[in-house]
Amino acid sequence: MAYTTIKKPSDYFNTKLWTGTGANLSITGVGFQPDFTWIKNRANTDDHNLFDVLRGFSTDALLRSNTNGAATDTTEGIKSFDSDGFSLGTNGSSNGNGQGMASWNWKAGTGQGSSNTDGSINTTYTSVNTTAGFSISKFTGTGANATVGHGLGAVPKMIIVKNLIDTEPWVVYHAGIDATAPQDYHLRLNTTDARVNEAEVWNDTAPTSSVFSLGSSGAPNGSGDATIAYCFAEKTGYSKFGSYTGNGSADGTFVYTGFKPAFVMVKNVNSGVQGWLMFDDERPSYNVRDKFIVANLNQAEATSSNHSMDLLSNGFKIRGNDGGVNGSGNTLIFMAFAEEPLIGDNPATAK
Repeated sequence: MAYTTIKKPSDYFNTKLWTGTGANLSITGVGFQPDFTWIKNRANTDDHNLFDVLRGFSTDALLRSNTNGAATDTTEGIKSFDSDGFSLGTNGSSNGNGQGMASWNWKAGTGQGSSNTDGSINTTYTSVNTTAGFSISKFTGTGANATVGHGLGAVPKMIIVKNLIDTEPWVVYHAGIDATAPQDYHLRLNTTDARVNEAEVWNDTAPTSSVFSLGSSGAPNGSGDATIAYCFAEKTGYSKFGSYTGNGSADGTFVYTGFKPAFVMVKNVNSGVQGWLMFDDERPSYNVRDKFIVANLNQAEATSSNHSMDLLSNGFKIRGNDGGVNGSGNTLIFMAFAEEPLIGDNPATAK
């Protein structure tokens, strides 16, 4: 059996940097037509801008990972997803004039997809890529215990959900949040909060290869509220969703992924320090990688040796001693996507 079925990870995930113009602008070089794009102005204290193919590019088009606000209307963020990237309008958060911008792009299915009827809630649309282990689902909440089909054909390791209508937190399921019952807990993408034990979010029920479960909380399941869910299954040589234990030292933990990471996001599960730290292989600086963006803050890109890691041919090694990446004795979860697999037609080379 082949080590990985994904020979070229950049067909499904890619980081793209550019300098904004403040005017209509086409971004190319992503390598595919995205279905989910996350943008941050690296220079300014602007909100994160998240767009996906299910919500489109006008009504409810804009989500912000650093707030608990509802989706907002815009025609000046991303205006379209294109065959090799996307087209931007004049919104400074997505296209600040003369400012360095970063985007992280994922490939789901073909367009909006169709309704998934595997759960007790039929989705409005589910766009799914079983090869890359990524799906986007839009559905209407019921306010009562329910299940939603994700279409992956594999158990998701990470699920990110946002109520599009109400001022509710982003809620995150992650298989590494607890060693025995991760379904009992959730994290909030828009805050620094440690894990929360609340049965009303995931109904204390683990996801399966066909559905994930919801409780009665308005965050993932507000009655009559349109809601978006991003689901990720792990794929050898391409993606990894796990945890590690911090040691509080600059000689930190090495985390094996089985590929050279292109992107890593980490969160301390036990402590409300810093928040969700995002690293990638495109923003300038080689090992040590000390440039990071915080998903739950609107702050500009920061540089700090205390929040740093090495991106290696087979994983990443923590080099900072801050609690946000390396709290001593704390559990830290991560999501990682590959630049190159360790073994295959395009094997990873050392950094």
